[in-house]
Amino acid sequence: MKILLTGTSGFIGQHLLPRLEAIGKVHSLKSDLKNHADVTEEVKQIQPDIIVHLAARTEVQESFYEQVEFSEVNYVGTVNLIEACRQVDPMPYFVFASTMEVYGWQPISDVVQETGTYINSVAFDENTTPHPNAPYAVAKYGCEKYLEYAQRAYGLNWASFRQTNCYGRKDNDYFVTEQIISQMLRGDTCNLGYSEPYRNFIYIDDLLDAWMAVITNGDKVNGNIFTIGPDDPRKIRHCADYIAEQIGWNGTINWDTKPPRHGEIWWLNSNHNLLTEKTGWTPKVSYEEGIEKTIHHWKKIV
Repeated sequence: MKILLTGTSGFIGQHLLPRLEAIGKVHSLKSDLKNHADVTEEVKQIQPDIIVHLAARTEVQESFYEQVEFSEVNYVGTVNLIEACRQVDPMPYFVFASTMEVYGWQPISDVVQETGTYINSVAFDENTTPHPNAPYAVAKYGCEKYLEYAQRAYGLNWASFRQTNCYGRKDNDYFVTEQIISQMLRGDTCNLGYSEPYRNFIYIDDLLDAWMAVITNGDKVNGNIFTIGPDDPRKIRHCADYIAEQIGWNGTINWDTKPPRHGEIWWLNSNHNLLTEKTGWTPKVSYEEGIEKTIHHWKKIV
């Protein structure tokens, strides 16, 4: 089996690569996703059975300031790759990394913003209507709709993840969990953005298991978008407090030090019911265990 992987050097890609190599011959996309002709030629030469599409600009905050770049890489690049599938017979199974950010604004978000209140058992799923509220999210949602079109128009088999915030990075402290940990380990001051939004989090090992469940069960998941949970929303302020407690850190957190996000989303939480129903996958690493593992690693390198 031949697998074409994009985003090989990214956080998920570099961890997923060894697992894919265990089930097939893996080719890493070398072409610029924005170059339609080059992408098409490379796909035609490889003739993959599966395309695992992870490559993207993922820094949501930056998408407000680099709207065109995010649209070109994340949407146009994905369209180029989908269209290239038509050069392969039979067409490859296409597995796509979307995002829970596509849910964007929801009525619950206003309630949380106005009251600061945790709303028990409100988890988005595949039937929740998306209202993407960032250039990054708009591009990803557009890709989902293009995949639906491609299946109707020419029979492309596909599946997509609306991914939760993943953590467990070992070489990148841009994202919130690693940002908190690394700053607390480096000094007595931690500069962060908004404190009040709620997010759910998944540890990298669980996410990799989910990817493999979908990659290896194409017949069961074809044409489906999946939320992956876990249904365990946590306020960013509480995450920082918990991490500080685990590290034994008694410094000062300076909130609201990041550029404001236009139309901040105050509630993003999802379940994994459909994915569990289709594949049997469930997350196994608790938030507490995952944070412990991540802190342990960063202590060795900071």
